Amino acid sequence: MKSFLHVQDIGDLGRALAEAREVKASPFAWQHLGHNKTIILVFFNSSLRTRLSSQKAALNLGMNPIVLNVNGDSWKLETELGVVMDGDKSEHLREAIPVIGSYCDIIGVRSFAQFVDREAEYAETIINQFVEYSGKPVISLESATVHPCQAFADLITIDEYKTKSRPKVVLTWAPHPRALPQAVPNSFAEWMNAADVDFVITCPHGYELAPQFAGNARVEYDQMKAFEGADFIYAKNWSSYSDYGKILSMDMNWTVGARQMAVTDNAYFMHCLPVRRNMIVTDEVIDSPRSIVIPEAANRVVSAQVVMKRMLESL
Repeated sequence: MKSFLHVQDIGDLGRALAEAREVKASPFAWQHLGHNKTIILVFFNSSLRTRLSSQKAALNLGMNPIVLNVNGDSWKLETELGVVMDGDKSEHLREAIPVIGSYCDIIGVRSFAQFVDREAEYAETIINQFVEYSGKPVISLESATVHPCQAFADLITIDEYKTKSRPKVVLTWAPHPRALPQAVPNSFAEWMNAADVDFVITCPHGYELAPQFAGNARVEYDQMKAFEGADFIYAKNWSSYSDYGKILSMDMNWTVGARQMAVTDNAYFMHCLPVRRNMIVTDEVIDSPRSIVIPEAANRVVSAQVVMKRMLESL
């Protein structure tokens, strides 16, 4: 595996889930793969689960993880090509990336959308420079448009908790005071479309995901109708794709509460975290026995470790 951004990069999902179960059962069984190997984790943005789970996964595999906080631990990095560097950025990614690549065996990169240029962000100009110039396998730790380690962990969690062969999974938009990227819902939709689930997206008008990620999912604008008979509810805010980066609604009726969960088939509640309580979801729902947000977060180590393991095996 040379890069990990999309569901197709993981290959057959059945095999990937079987491997995840093996890794979860014996997390230290492949330490020989990472002996004397280094992974550099490059963070352009803050993180809790991604930072900790990636380091833990690397350590489980016997690797040496190095974390680089861009603009904090290093020179400020210019990301655009063709610019005159007469501002506060002292180094360009074009030089920094191959240098980073020379110090490690695998690179992980986290860089959020800035909502300035949709075309450039959906072309993944930052992480694709790492793929092109580093000469090393590259993992997206959340980029402008995708968060594959999260989506893989979500699928692992659904596989663990499902009680029927083809569960109904609903991705629901929920209100948030800030404009958030589409990366998490994009990847979740991409992975659910590839999995054997009945997948529904529910959101207000204007919040439709990009077609390449929404895929064949059924889109339902009536949240209560979408929730009927659901086995898993995945709540997440995202800003508009069509009116890029804009907040079009703050309708608190979309906050996931007992009213919505009552029409499900005793569904499990999921969220990638961090979550704004009583905006995205009520205390009653997230604190209920059907909330699996903590096991979901724990599976971030498993998803990252499977990806790193495969990359080490291909070196």
